[in-house]
Parts: sequence; structure tokens; C-alpha cells
Amino acid sequence: MQESFEVSASGGGYRVVVGRGLLKEVVADNPDAIFMVDDHLAPLLPIPVNCRILVKALEANKSLECMSEIVLKLRELGANRATHLVAIGGGVIQDVATFSASIYMRGIRWTYMPTTLLSMADSCIGGKSSINVLGYKNLVGNFYPPKEVLIDIDFVASLDSEKVVGGLFEAAKICYARGYQDFQDYLSDGTAAQMSVDNVQRIIVRALRTKKWFIETDEFDQKERLLLNFGHTFGHAIEAGTNFSVPHGVAVGVGMIVAVEYAKKRGWLSPTGIERTSNLSRHAKSMLRLDGGSIVAVPAAIDLKLVMEKFNNDKKHLSDTYRMVCPRGAGELELVSEAKNDDTHRDITWAYESALREIGWQTK
Repeated sequence: MQESFEVSASGGGYRVVVGRGLLKEVVADNPDAIFMVDDHLAPLLPIPVNCRILVKALEANKSLECMSEIVLKLRELGANRATHLVAIGGGVIQDVATFSASIYMRGIRWTYMPTTLLSMADSCIGGKSSINVLGYKNLVGNFYPPKEVLIDIDFVASLDSEKVVGGLFEAAKICYARGYQDFQDYLSDGTAAQMSVDNVQRIIVRALRTKKWFIETDEFDQKERLLLNFGHTFGHAIEAGTNFSVPHGVAVGVGMIVAVEYAKKRGWLSPTGIERTSNLSRHAKSMLRLDGGSIVAVPAAIDLKLVMEKFNNDKKHLSDTYRMVCPRGAGELELVSEAKNDDTHRDITWAYESALREIGWQTK
């Protein structure tokens, strides 16, 4: 059964539809559109699509250096201000499509069909693009929402457990950021690396409706929406410090555990906060393991010196302070600023070591 809702935005609202069988509909309903598609999904297109741009969903292609190639391909296909771009793929495709659609002829209409659980449950709404520059993750970007988001949950059946877990971590992050009861409600949906279609749809809709509140309250990341960076500042450093061998969603999950460890180290949590954040960490750790084994690929020994170098260069920090989202008090999230000094550096490193040790990942 399809479910839909509207998201308000300053540039005009857009509709979100969640259901099954939407891929065939979007292709049939948009015969004159240009389709930007993850290249490994191209064989799934139900009918021939003449105007298409195939993009390899690699982190290296989500870069400012590659944007000129995309713009030239749009030009070669005859794109003009009336062109409709339909993007089909996960987060890399979304970032490339958002950015290129926003700058081509000062903006063209686009529709997004996310194909990973991470993009379905989180990034597909909000309209943000994040583009890497010369090895620095998400250094540039903008806000340019699609005109419609179509979520075909049939794609979830094609995802491996690691990709499912990455999406669930982002959904858990959204719900925990809204409040502990929202996180408890999320857990009651029956989250697992292997889920029924009904469970998947329920989790996606819950996460997106929760994120909708953040977007409509704080569209341009000035206050409340910044809490959705929970796990990201710590997680981005793990991604970049492992040359992106740890995928984004998994890194965010680990990053949440690091944030909890840091908050405990700094003595920021009340007994209730310790209980609540420990429950979050236990959930995250359980999602990384299956019957004593590992659901996600365990990386080689992580170079903590390199991770801290990437952490230090995160774009959210200021010249003399680290800025990160951490739990405080009874477990509520806050954007905190910490002085860049030896004590802070030592405690952040300790938090990484503690979190990685808890999940059984080696460091060097």
C-alpha cells in the first residue's frame, strides 16, 4: 500500500510517495526526461530510455572535479530550462543530481528515486547536496529540493546486510535526535538486517516523517536540524581515515557510539542519560553483529592518527573550537563547542579507541 505526505520548503513543497512498483511508473510517466542512473541499475529500467546519464556510484565521482563532466553531458543531451531530470540511485547519485540540477542553467526541475535504504530513510528529503573537494568530504554543497521523491521499497530486496544496516543507523539517528521516546518507537518497528517489506516501509515512513519536522522547522541548518549531524563528525573521520572502506551509514553508526563515549568521558551525562545512551550504543553494536559474527565488513587496523587528522579538518569546526553533536544531561543531543587543546584532543582520541574496542575493530 502506498503512503504519501508533503514536505514544505521555501522554494516550494514537494511530495514524498512510499510504496512498491514505482520504478515502472516513473519511467513510463516521464518519457521525455533525462534519467541520471547508477550504472549498475541501468538494466533494471523497464523500458528503453534514450536520454540517460550513467554514473558509477563511487565516492570519487561525488566531487567538484566531476561536476563539469555531468554538466557537459546534460548539454550534449539537449537539456534546457524546461528539462526534467529523474535521478535513480543512492546517496552519491543524489548528491550529483542535486548539485548539477541546481547549477545547470541556474536550476532545472528534478525528481529523485532513492535506491538504498540510507537514501530512502534519510537523505532523500531536505534537498541538500554534499560534494567532496580534493579529498575533503562534503566540503561544498547547497540546498535544492526535488519536485518529487518516489521511494520504491522493492529496491531494498537487492541490498546486502551492510547497506541495510547503514540505512537503519541513519533512521535511528533521526529518531534519537527527535527524542528518546521517538527512538523507542523506532525500535518497536522491528529493526533488523533482514526485515519484511511491511517493516521496511514502516521504518522509512517513521524516519522521514520525523525528519520532516527538522526540515520544516529549520530548513537551512541553523539550529534544530544541526542535531541530525549526530554521529557524522566522528563518522566522517572514520570514512576518510579508512579511504572510505567503511561506508557512510556504518560510519555514522560507529560515530554515534564514539559520541556517547566522549560524553561519558567528559562527565556530561546524568544517570538517566547514561542509561539512554547505553541503550543506543547497545542497539548500534547489535546491528554490527550477527550470531557472534559480523554483519558489516570489518576494516583493516584503523590508523587513529589519520582519523584524528581528518577529524581536525572537518568543515563544521571553527578555527579554535571543535563543533560536534553529543548527548548531554538525560541523553538529549546538543551541538557543543570544545576548545582545540591537548585535553580535548586526548579525550576525543580516547573516545575513538573505546568505541572501536567495544565493536571489535583494531586500531594502530
